[in-house]
Amino acid sequence: MLTVDFDRLGVVPGSKVIDVGAGAGRHSFEAYRRGADVVAFDHDEPELAKVAEMFAAMEAENEVPPGAAARTVSGDALDLPFPDESFDCVIASEILEHIPSDDKAIHQLSRIVRPGGTVAVTVPARLPERVCWLLSDAYHEVEGGHVRIYREGELRDKLESVGLRAIGRDHAHALHAPYWWLKCAVGVDRERHPLTDAYHRLLVWDMLSAPAVTRTAERLLNPVLGKSLVLYLVKQGAPLAAR
Repeated sequence: MLTVDFDRLGVVPGSKVIDVGAGAGRHSFEAYRRGADVVAFDHDEPELAKVAEMFAAMEAENEVPPGAAARTVSGDALDLPFPDESFDCVIASEILEHIPSDDKAIHQLSRIVRPGGTVAVTVPARLPERVCWLLSDAYHEVEGGHVRIYREGELRDKLESVGLRAIGRDHAHALHAPYWWLKCAVGVDRERHPLTDAYHRLLVWDMLSAPAVTRTAERLLNPVLGKSLVLYLVKQGAPLAAR
């Protein structure tokens, strides 16, 4: 389940791509399939070990084109261990809402992308996220949980203040918003409940089968109920060597 549209990012074979806060690796895997030179970056080393295993499996099954490369790197998003202008594309999906010092993280995202390179940032969209916070304190008041709800203009201004220019926006995963509302209503720590179990089965069916009825419904609902806000940006300025 991808949140980011790779066609809008211009990822092509040979593109140097970093997935900051890669988690389970969904966006890293897609970049690898497209022939990119990929870094899956996260602070969670056990999770990255699983991502590395999947990279190896994809290569073994010939699921990636010749020349594609992928590796994992563990570290802190506030101090990315890469030189300036190292990447053609930076993806930061659903991480900024977890970071108290988000300005520092945003500066790092801009620092490591080359001028003319693209950036995709996704965060929980304001309306669906506010409903979750209203229904449950436990949803966000946990270690490593969400520390803020962004307004779209606020996030765009933060990103543009470090030399990025917004070139597009989108909303995604509208069908997932009601699932999280149900989770918050019945208890986010409750592993099983008839309502959430039934809705989860619907989501799995949608992801595996992609029926026209749910795909159309989500496309129509995304502008209002999309669980994720996606901003697409480009780095302004000239390369360091040309300055």
